Amino acid sequence: MHLGQLKVLICAMAGLVAVGSMGAQTKPHWVGSWAASQQVPETANLLDSELMRDATLRQVVHLSVGGTQLRVRVSNAFGTQPLHLTAVHVARSVSAASAEIDTTSDTAVMFDGAPDVMIPAGAEYVSDAVTFSVAPLSSLAISIHYDEPPVGETGHPGSRATSYVAHGDLVSEENLPDAKKVEHWYQISGVDVVGAAKTGVVVALGDSITDGHGATTNGNDRWTDVLAARMQSDRSTRGMGVLNEGIGGNRLLLDGLGPNALARFDRDVIAQTAVKCAIVLEGINDLGTLTRDHDASAEAHAALVKRMVGAYAQMIVRAHAHGIRVIGTTILPDGGSKYYHPGPESEADRQAVNAWIREPGHFDGVLDFDKLMRDPANPGNLLPAYDSGDGLHPSPVGYKAMGDAIPLSLLKN
Repeated sequence: MHLGQLKVLICAMAGLVAVGSMGAQTKPHWVGSWAASQQVPETANLLDSELMRDATLRQVVHLSVGGTQLRVRVSNAFGTQPLHLTAVHVARSVSAASAEIDTTSDTAVMFDGAPDVMIPAGAEYVSDAVTFSVAPLSSLAISIHYDEPPVGETGHPGSRATSYVAHGDLVSEENLPDAKKVEHWYQISGVDVVGAAKTGVVVALGDSITDGHGATTNGNDRWTDVLAARMQSDRSTRGMGVLNEGIGGNRLLLDGLGPNALARFDRDVIAQTAVKCAIVLEGINDLGTLTRDHDASAEAHAALVKRMVGAYAQMIVRAHAHGIRVIGTTILPDGGSKYYHPGPESEADRQAVNAWIREPGHFDGVLDFDKLMRDPANPGNLLPAYDSGDGLHPSPVGYKAMGDAIPLSLLKN
């Protein structure tokens, strides 16, 4: 190689390095701001297929962290045929309890440069980046137009938020006054925003206590909402997102309302955007269903406890393989439950599981929600001030106590 060729080669390599450096500097850092676990809606929560023919579905979600760009995740995870969404729009919501949008903010969401998307059966699709500024803790309206109804619905029944369905392509309409109202989400699984470099996400994996049973509809007062607000008010955690991946009735080991927690762990925790930490609050439904309809032998009780702690251990191993820290939470008392009516054996199971959770060397940190939420005079029951009234789920006051009790130092990047 003569000198001239060497100079050309050096210049070309320098150019490649420069381009690579520029790409590294300008590449956006995506952070999850909102999410919902996907499942097959129960029969009572399915949308009528004729209602969904040539229909607009407007759904309002409450973001955690803000940003200057966003992308929307849409899901056909439980669909049995490809799903065609002819249009998806985002806009600033005027109110968390209304279908009204700020029309000046109405923006079409693109997928591979097109305004529509065909989502394969069993799949999720991430939109193109949209230049759209959203504030932390703000409400975002996502409007979807369907030409044909889904075959096999995918959604999240426990939205604690009102959604609106009306016939026609109304994705850019200011309001939907004649829409049918439902308190469920469908086809939307997440919203990501461009955040500050090295920021991350906390995922809360749980059952109805994380999903927010007993919280205020359109009030955004689940314990995860309280936590998100605290994190946004603290400089050290302000750039972090909080994702609620709770499913009402969910169990660690068996399917029921939604896939079991171990089966959905990859999709709902590991696959989330920029996740750094997971909080796991699961197990009360495993304990309760063992004896809900009949007594169980001592051997069955012991086997359940062993399998439950094994499931936790599996989550820890799988999360650590992806650099995700796992915070365990003790299972709340349910002695006053009118649904599970637990006896001494089930309470002993809960105590045994909680002892394993508290034991050092298992989880990367522990939140002792049992100690926080129990009645000191009757430790097997929720404190009356925190009880929604069913002996199982906290009230908004109880959820606030849970969200306020979490040390932010446990969650930092």
